[in-house]
Parts: sequence; C-alpha cells; structure tokens
Amino acid sequence: MTNDSEYEQLDDLDRMILAELSLDGRMSVTELAKKLGISKTPCSVRVGRLVSDGIIIGFRAVLDPEKVDQCHVAFVEIKLEDTTVAALRAFDEAVGSVPELEQCHLIAGSFDYLLKVRTKDMRAYRQVLVESISELPHVASVSTYLSMETVKEIGLNPVL
Repeated sequence: MTNDSEYEQLDDLDRMILAELSLDGRMSVTELAKKLGISKTPCSVRVGRLVSDGIIIGFRAVLDPEKVDQCHVAFVEIKLEDTTVAALRAFDEAVGSVPELEQCHLIAGSFDYLLKVRTKDMRAYRQVLVESISELPHVASVSTYLSMETVKEIGLNPVL
C-alpha cells in the first residue's frame, strides 16, 4: 500500500475494525469479531494485517488527567530564530526530551511550532517553560495560551 491512498484501499470491514479499536483498544478479538458479525480467525488476521501494514501503530492507555494530577494544559506558540532544515531537525529531536510536552506540531503560519504542554499547575508549567521549552534549540520567542477547560478531546476516529 502507498502512503497517499492506504485508507482508501481499506474495505468497509477494515474501517469498522479501526473505528471499534479506536474507541476501545483493549477489546478482545473475540468481542470485536462478535460486534462485526464475523468469526474470530478472519478478524484476527485483519487486525494483524492492519498492524503489520502500519495502519494501527500501537495501543495505549488513555489516562484521566485529574486522577494523575495533570490538569493544567497550555498551548505554546514557538517562533524559531532559524528555520533551516538543520535548525528544524535540531528542534524536532530536542522536543522528545521534554516529558510534559504532549504534542508538537510544525505549523504553516505566523509562528513555527504549536506545543501542547500538560502539567500539574501553573508553577510546574513555569518551570517547564523556563528550564525546558525556552532552552530548546533555535527558540526566538514563546507565547503561551492557557486552556480553561477541555471541551472535546478524542483520538483519531476514522470516518466510515
């Protein structure tokens, strides 16, 4: 499969498997097969193919931020002083060392990167900002936007 059209090459059953697993990645193959109205063996084969083809890239636990004391969310605009390939690569590699950084997106717009940072509170965020984010390679300026409330947050859920 080619990257450009992998999703288009999936049939309806593959898409239903993806939809179900995106909602509950811990669902057993037996339960999944039952929901889809197929037997366990072909269901297992299809899930295995979706994993080996790289359509499903992993399974993980989704944590309740309140119960793990990580309710403070900040979105951070980063402008770099240099946007050469080497500078972008250096920044991209360095963000991996910031555990509080939940997401990092290269942006086409008036700034270069948008980060989603999750911490315990403002004091913890300020420490991450000063000791980690501001120290990332080639950072020229940082703007922070605090989230007052998460209205909707879900993972990728394929449209059938």
